[in-house]
Amino acid sequence: MIPKSEYARRRKALMDQMEPNSIAILPAAPVYIRNRDVEHIYRQDSDFQYLSGFPEPESVVVLIPGRAHGEYLLFCRERDPERELWDGLRAGQEGAVSQYGADDAFPIGDIDDILPGLIEGRERVYYSMGAHPEFDRHLMEWINVIRSKARQGAQPPNEFVALGHLLHDLRLYKSTAEVKVMREAAEISCRAHVRAMQTSRAGLHEFHLEAELDYEFRKGGAKMPAYGSIVAAGRNACILHYRENDALLKDGDLILIDAGCEIDCYASDITRTFPVNGRFSPEQKAIYELVLKSQEAAFLDIAPGKHWNQAHETTVRVITEGLVELGLLEGAVDELIAREAYKPFYMHRAGHWLGMDVHDVGDYKIGGEWRVLEVGMAMTVEPGIYIASDNESVAKKWRGIGVRIEDDVVVTKTGCEILTTGVPKTVAEIEALMAGARTEVA
Repeated sequence: MIPKSEYARRRKALMDQMEPNSIAILPAAPVYIRNRDVEHIYRQDSDFQYLSGFPEPESVVVLIPGRAHGEYLLFCRERDPERELWDGLRAGQEGAVSQYGADDAFPIGDIDDILPGLIEGRERVYYSMGAHPEFDRHLMEWINVIRSKARQGAQPPNEFVALGHLLHDLRLYKSTAEVKVMREAAEISCRAHVRAMQTSRAGLHEFHLEAELDYEFRKGGAKMPAYGSIVAAGRNACILHYRENDALLKDGDLILIDAGCEIDCYASDITRTFPVNGRFSPEQKAIYELVLKSQEAAFLDIAPGKHWNQAHETTVRVITEGLVELGLLEGAVDELIAREAYKPFYMHRAGHWLGMDVHDVGDYKIGGEWRVLEVGMAMTVEPGIYIASDNESVAKKWRGIGVRIEDDVVVTKTGCEILTTGVPKTVAEIEALMAGARTEVA
């Protein structure tokens, strides 16, 4: 859990960067309808969660640096015993102050009457325009209310400033408390991947393994996956964002699982590839060990002072060299890299920022240059090789093999900490784990 004091530090850090006489406004995530009157499971907006920790919909955070009567205001639902009987307890205005640290709280139903007065006279409004279209419309209505009173001396704001420019840079640096939560999410996800490996056998379907993942996520305390789980057997592993998860597991095929859970709105993101029957074929082993070699080399290029793209460049070189050695590419390595000859086999980047969003916020370049890594930044490292089943430029024995290996890391003072070491990764470890599971079943 993130302590209440940390949310206060985050709000202060943001307000310290805001211009004088300004206001920041953040709406909560809306409730989304799944079908008719059935709602999707509620998940709070990441920016809103980052600053407040407040878990309810129909809420708005308002930050006003220097305001004498309180800098942190929260609009939220009132307590309502009848609705709470159906939908669960609400914090109400009293809880918003006592439990979530608001300086003051108001009923969300009063926002039309109160918020224009808080905006009026402020020179700048910090807001993520376009992220919440319905709220955009309300905000413009409030601004127009102020403009309509200009003859009476009302002063509308002169400038809208993108809130994400400041807020997302703060989110890029993970605190000790955040890393602790991410480590917990990673540990649960590791157990889920191990369970899937132990369960795998020919004759099951992809969704059987997805069910094992979901079971372990929920058993560990996660309310939901961090993203839609990918369980891709055989040629499906060559579809990067495969989501059907309903194909039969066949003897001799590999299965690629890209899945992770979310704890307190912090994501984990793990990919493992393993044989359905527990034994790699020679070709599968060769591709797998090449991907693993590239990932292990990339870890060495994640440290303070190294730039974001170094790890990716390392995976490109190792994979290209390996594809040449295996006869899947021909030519000089430097020339093959220069003309991106590896891309039919390795078409994505080696990773992305990780945090409250699985593809987390934060700029990858600053002033046109790759960002230099710093302590507290978290990311994935996920090289892969995918040989399409219809790729006639390679021998048939290679076709349909898709391998990705993904781990989560946090930059430390001396390099990086790998958060997801709890899942076997070498060929020998995977085969031993799966053989052990089959022995137990027998």
